[in-house]
Amino acid sequence: MLTKRIIPCLDCDLSVPEGRVVKGVKFKQIRYAGVPWELARKYSNEGADELVFLDITASHERRESMMEVIEKTAREVFIPLTVGGGIRNTEDMQKMLRAGADKITVNTAAIKNPSIVKEGARRFGSQCIVVAIDSKKTGKTRSGHECYTFGGRKETGIDTLEWARKVEGLGAGEIMLTSMDRDGTKLGFDLQLTRLISENVNIPVIASGGVGNPEHMLEAFTKGKADAALAASIFHFNEFPVRKVKNFLKEQGIPVRI
Repeated sequence: MLTKRIIPCLDCDLSVPEGRVVKGVKFKQIRYAGVPWELARKYSNEGADELVFLDITASHERRESMMEVIEKTAREVFIPLTVGGGIRNTEDMQKMLRAGADKITVNTAAIKNPSIVKEGARRFGSQCIVVAIDSKKTGKTRSGHECYTFGGRKETGIDTLEWARKVEGLGAGEIMLTSMDRDGTKLGFDLQLTRLISENVNIPVIASGGVGNPEHMLEAFTKGKADAALAASIFHFNEFPVRKVKNFLKEQGIPVRI
């Protein structure tokens, strides 16, 4: 059985020079959580398997991510770093990889121009390309779930399951699946959505949105069939440190790297 991954997420507002990690509820009610590279160093030392670094306002504000902040964050960690936000083309991907990213995640750009997934996989390898899917249960699509872009601001009419299958076919190496309905609520993952996608694609699925305790992580792996679990609030505000979560999962028989 493959080892399951625990991934802290750094949602960053890079509109200020030093950058700041923030966390909201259902993509709103944003509050400050810390400095990107300081939190990155902390999570690396605690045993996180990977980190996701998202410039959450870049696509909306039509600007590039701040390379200096990304480079500084990358210097602080010794685990894989996924970077996203404001990625428009493969040239942007290359800049991020040169700045220290190990993987690139795209959402808005991929929906606007799906060929970016195919071209990115061709140039850098599928293992570098993570497609982020921000999904909300709307009842307007065949699966009942719909993709959103621009940091959850714009509905697309695209069915979440159909899109997940499409990006796999385009060469994506992984899907980062966020339930907008659960984001920041601490009510647990949308297990029905997570399992739906996990069982219908053959690439790893990262569950995201709604973690409130280690039990929710356990459910993501057992009921949701996810390959990795991503969280922000419980780590940023020291409710459940990474190591404590991993020890719990190991006690429950989930294979994790300690």
